[in-house]
Amino acid sequence: MKKQYLLVLLVFCISSSWAQTERHIEVESKVETTHETTIKGKRIPYRATAGTQPVWDDKGMPIASLFYTYYERTDISDKTTRPLVISFNGGPGSASIWMHLAYTGPVILNIDDEGYPVQPYGTKSNPNSILDVADIVYVDPVNTGYSRIVDPETPRSTFFGINSDIKYLADWVNTFVTRQGRWASPKYLIGESYGTTRVAGLVAQLQNAHWMYFNGVILVSPTDLGIDRGVPIKTANYLPYFAATAWYHNALDSDLQNKDLDDILPEVEAFTVDELIPAIVKGGNLPSIEREAIATKFAHYSGLSKEVVLEHNLMVPTSFFWKELLRDQGMTIGRLDSRYKGFDQAGTGSRPDFDPALTAWNHAFAPAFNIYAKETLKYNTDLTYNLFGPVRPWDRSNENTGYDLGTAMRQNPYLHVMVQSGLFDGGTDFFNAKYNMWQIDPTGRMSDRISWIGYRSGHMMYLRAEDLETSNEDIRQFIEKSKVAPNTPAKYD
Repeated sequence: MKKQYLLVLLVFCISSSWAQTERHIEVESKVETTHETTIKGKRIPYRATAGTQPVWDDKGMPIASLFYTYYERTDISDKTTRPLVISFNGGPGSASIWMHLAYTGPVILNIDDEGYPVQPYGTKSNPNSILDVADIVYVDPVNTGYSRIVDPETPRSTFFGINSDIKYLADWVNTFVTRQGRWASPKYLIGESYGTTRVAGLVAQLQNAHWMYFNGVILVSPTDLGIDRGVPIKTANYLPYFAATAWYHNALDSDLQNKDLDDILPEVEAFTVDELIPAIVKGGNLPSIEREAIATKFAHYSGLSKEVVLEHNLMVPTSFFWKELLRDQGMTIGRLDSRYKGFDQAGTGSRPDFDPALTAWNHAFAPAFNIYAKETLKYNTDLTYNLFGPVRPWDRSNENTGYDLGTAMRQNPYLHVMVQSGLFDGGTDFFNAKYNMWQIDPTGRMSDRISWIGYRSGHMMYLRAEDLETSNEDIRQFIEKSKVAPNTPAKYD
């Protein structure tokens, strides 16, 4: 009997030890630290809060917990006029680390001026951060970063889909804004890549389901936002990106190559809309003489041969372009930033083996954030910080986020939108971003509230030092422009 008692006691102690060391997310947690930095030559004191806040079901039970990092300037006491920026990245399945540690936050990665990682891994002060003009919270959706599901019985469809993602995040943002006492603050959403899909839908959901109104939405390297294009428009719209990339790699004919990019692109964009799209629409009904003429111009603007353009029936896939443009040099170009070069196992084929841009970036972010979270934010956990988390399958049905954003703008005269695009981004290209704007505002009556800015870099344009400075300054100017003077009625004259 005594041996049995000792055995039970031993099992209990081992079980308790396991329970204490089990890796899990705290549903509610918060660690605050104080810091200071210098932005645009001015000393900025701030508080950083790293923590978790729950997602609740309809019965008020926690079903997930989201990790966030919140930066507040501490020398400003009146938060009623202090802007709040809520930041998301994309994927879907991507953590908020990218813009957090490389764009708008008070610290950035150790990288060189073109965005390539350098060692030792770590971070440094960001002299271009927007923390001087706005407080910022970076949010990791479910299964990204340290965020996790806490109720295993909750269906994954509650989180993993275009509309379910928007719904639960809107509720989370509502709670965060309430807890932090920021209802009176001018509020902004910023999203990158798939994060633009997210924030375009979020601003409408928050406005219509939570009665929370925003001053601005910033779309960084936007997706198609659910705006229907059809095959002719979808394929043709890539030509201006082809031209920009070919120009960068000195692959254009001399009459174009000797011009500045700003002088070339309007010409290519006009050809795309006025000639290429109508030609593709005609398909087999396009007369051979016209087909030859269109293919000749396409080749001239893209750096490809007329023969391969004709072989693709004027519809050249982006993957083929990345493989073909520098094929004669034995090189491929990057998808997310086509300034980057790589090489494949074989020169044959119709697509690259990998994206040399993404592979150049990935290994810099994870070590830096793990060091930063533990040593600077003082947030300790045994959880893995998921740069890309398990969120599949992702329900992409019934996406109307671009149209919803347009509706939200028409309903809210205060709401402004700014689009930021990298000219060498082949994943979410700049001309399709412009096309989004035309469809969000088909009447043209909101043109004074929608703006587009292009940068001579790729998907994460802020990795390039020159663009880090200018793109943050563009956000500052956008915030200033979209502020509302006291006693200004929200109405149309």
